[in-house]
Amino acid sequence: MKIRQAQFAGKFYPSDKIELQNLISKIRDTEIDLIKLNLAKNKIIGGIVPHAGYIYSAYQAVYFFEILKASEQKFDTFIIINPNHTGYGEAINLDTNDAWETPLGITKIDADLNNLLNFPKSEIAHNYEHSGEVMLPLLQYFLNYDFKILPFTIGEQNYYNTQLIASQLRMASLKLNRKICIIASTDFSHYVSPEEGKQKDAKAIHEILNLNPEKLIKTVKENHISMCGYGPVSALLEYANSCTDKAKAKLLKYGNSGDVYPSAEVVDYASFLIYETHGKTF
Repeated sequence: MKIRQAQFAGKFYPSDKIELQNLISKIRDTEIDLIKLNLAKNKIIGGIVPHAGYIYSAYQAVYFFEILKASEQKFDTFIIINPNHTGYGEAINLDTNDAWETPLGITKIDADLNNLLNFPKSEIAHNYEHSGEVMLPLLQYFLNYDFKILPFTIGEQNYYNTQLIASQLRMASLKLNRKICIIASTDFSHYVSPEEGKQKDAKAIHEILNLNPEKLIKTVKENHISMCGYGPVSALLEYANSCTDKAKAKLLKYGNSGDVYPSAEVVDYASFLIYETHGKTF
């Protein structure tokens, strides 16, 4: 079995298993009273989760994963869609490995789904990219059942590519009878004042809450919002809209790196739950 070793343990999160578990537990305990666990009663489609170092972004990330855990919904495969920060690989890349390893264990890639989708595979596109990897220890920590993952990295973030991903995921998951959950990995505004970041991010958040993937991309580009994963988010929204006419988005928590270490320039983080209310499904 070809296993991708953790490349960012010791950088974005602790490389020691106990230290990693303790850090996530500490952050979770800090936030638990503010997490709206009643959202767990809904049918979860996916989530939007930040991907910076845990000491900064896990204060937002744990909201999604705690609700996921509380829902007791079991998914076969978690689709992790992240932006490509390195430039390696092609416009859209799946991975060549059979499994990914972190300090919390080994998780297999859904080989059947990976092979059914019509996208190129690249080891290098994933190997040097942190924004997908940092999702896995959180999944492993919060969930107590076996699941698989399917990592995507997007190098060219446009509406056409997000439509391709969403449509192929919809068709392939139905064909294989896979129960999937999509995690869109993104941070929001980068290295701006807290005030500027909040003002700009509000425009992107508005489009997310309205489940408008095409307008989200347009808004990010027109307003020069340094949101690195608008493509993954657009793909999740497009997928949600293809599944049901009762999809909803809920902002779980918004904050920035200055909440941890005050600074004149910060990076902004937000987590969202994408879910289905009772109604018609397609």
